[in-house]
Amino acid sequence: MAQSLDRHNKADKKEDLVEKLVFVNRVAKTVKGGRTMSFAALVVVGDQKGRIGFGSGKAAEVPEAIVKATNEAKKNMVRIPLREGRTLHHDISGRFGAGKVVLRTAPAGTGVIAGGPMRAVFEVLGVQDVVAKSLGSNNPYNMIKATMAALQSINSPRMVAAKRGKKVGDIVSRRENTSNVKMDKEEA
Repeated sequence: MAQSLDRHNKADKKEDLVEKLVFVNRVAKTVKGGRTMSFAALVVVGDQKGRIGFGSGKAAEVPEAIVKATNEAKKNMVRIPLREGRTLHHDISGRFGAGKVVLRTAPAGTGVIAGGPMRAVFEVLGVQDVVAKSLGSNNPYNMIKATMAALQSINSPRMVAAKRGKKVGDIVSRRENTSNVKMDKEEA
C-alpha cells in the first residue's frame, strides 16, 4: 500500500514540469517512389526551480517527434544552482562545436535578455534575471548544448566552500569585505 502511494506522489512531482518546443525541422528524403517526409524536434523541459533537461526526437509525424524529444529531455535532467532562485551565481561562457554563449548575472528586475533557444532554456530553468549573448553558430542544437555546458560549469558558494574545506560564510563574507576595502580606498 505504501509503495503505491509513493509511486503516485512521484508521478505528481513530475507533472509540474514545463515543456518548451524550441525547434522543429522537416527533412525530406528522396526515394524511388518520391519524397519521404520526416520531422526532428528539439525540446527543453524544466521545473522552473533549477532543474532542466533537453532532448531531440525524430519521427514521421510532428507530435510523435515532440513526445520522443520530451521523454529524452526528462531522462537527461540536471540540477543547476541559482542565486536567490532568480539568477546565476557568476558570469560564465560555454562552448559546443561552433556555438559559443556568454551568460551574465543581472540585478533584480532586469528580466531575461536572451535570444531564441537560450530564452527557452532560462524560462524552463526558472531564471528571471540574466543577460546572454550567442556568438558564433546560431544552430539551435549547438546553442542549447553550449548553454547547458555553461550552466553545468557554474559553481555555487556551497560547492566552492566544499572544495576548499571552508564554510560558506567565510567565502561569501570575504568577497563583501574585499569590496568594502576597495570602497574605503576610493573614498580616502
